[in-house]
Amino acid sequence: MDIRKDFPLINQTFDGKPLVYLDSAATTQKPQVVIDVLSEYYSEYNANIHRGIYHIAEKATLEFEAVRDRVTSFINAEDRTEIIFTKGTTESINLVAYSWGRKFLKSGDEILITEMEHHSNNVPWQLVAKFTGATLKYIPVNEDGELENPLQYINKNTKLVAVIHQSNVLGTLNPVETIISCAHEVGAKVLVDGAQSTPHLPIDVQDMDCDFFTFSGHKMMGPTGVGVLYGKQEVLNEMDPFLGGGEMIKDVSMDAVSFNELPWKFEAGTPNIAQVIGLGSAIDYINKIGLNTIYQHGELLKEYALERISQIDNVTIYGHAQDRGPVLSFNIEGIHPHDLAQLLDQQHICIRVGHHCAQPLLTKFGITSSARASFYVYNTTEEIDILIQGIEKAVSILK
Repeated sequence: MDIRKDFPLINQTFDGKPLVYLDSAATTQKPQVVIDVLSEYYSEYNANIHRGIYHIAEKATLEFEAVRDRVTSFINAEDRTEIIFTKGTTESINLVAYSWGRKFLKSGDEILITEMEHHSNNVPWQLVAKFTGATLKYIPVNEDGELENPLQYINKNTKLVAVIHQSNVLGTLNPVETIISCAHEVGAKVLVDGAQSTPHLPIDVQDMDCDFFTFSGHKMMGPTGVGVLYGKQEVLNEMDPFLGGGEMIKDVSMDAVSFNELPWKFEAGTPNIAQVIGLGSAIDYINKIGLNTIYQHGELLKEYALERISQIDNVTIYGHAQDRGPVLSFNIEGIHPHDLAQLLDQQHICIRVGHHCAQPLLTKFGITSSARASFYVYNTTEEIDILIQGIEKAVSILK
């Protein structure tokens, strides 16, 4: 299936050379159908939702709420009221940390996360631990980039486990189902950060049995500024609102307020209407291709990239997990990754360098930054060949 024609950005050329975009772990490119849906909303039925009774407002509401149904099906949630729209994974996690963590955690309780978490699944729990007196603990990562005996860190004091499904640095796929089962045995809740896994893998939150699951639209060919928090209905019902304002209320008087029902209790103010509608279009596009097709293509690119990059002299690839997604972080001895990336950019090759919002993990590996190449369904093995040629040219200049 030739889908590259669907993506206007990657069909650009610079100085007669193609743009090689290998940073999809940061954000994915958008197909024309998603771009068109955004334009259509703003051009044809731009109106606020849930309030207006005129026809374009009703159309906007119907289109917006239809996406909630599509997300429900996409991750196999039990009920549409379990789907909350947010600005992204970061806000979704902060919502849980604020509305669940601050209410239910106390001194003596333990919050368990891993050393490979993105800062968005680390910093909120540090803040909650300071606020509540709970203790924040970490599951260590071994030299292969896998969690080291994660179940042994779950005990009767564990009240919440927050774990990344797929590492944005190493590509490691964590055994979340096993962790969830063990955590539930001691009565702990589990949040799974699915920002990296959701674009690549079929997600079934009922089968996974997580209490919370989060992901972002922009990492799965949707717009920026939209994300999803899934939460089990009984857990969400126990939580207080995250933000106050319009939409999330039932009644307001001078001295009292009652809150709306799920999911709108957590959706204060005018939402990112266009972005939510764009997310729905991205889900339709993914379903048309098929997540199994996307996964198999990612596996092909990952294996090819591992083979090619490992042949570079003096290269270190970080993480050797058995289960991993199409994300590779590496360094070349004697070359700073920022210098490498700058020379690759001059060849119109886009990779990510830095700490990837995962400083504790890089510290674990004894580094402060790395280069990272990440792949998605629109990438090709030919682009990986161009990357290797670009690295070889950069090395010849920098050595």
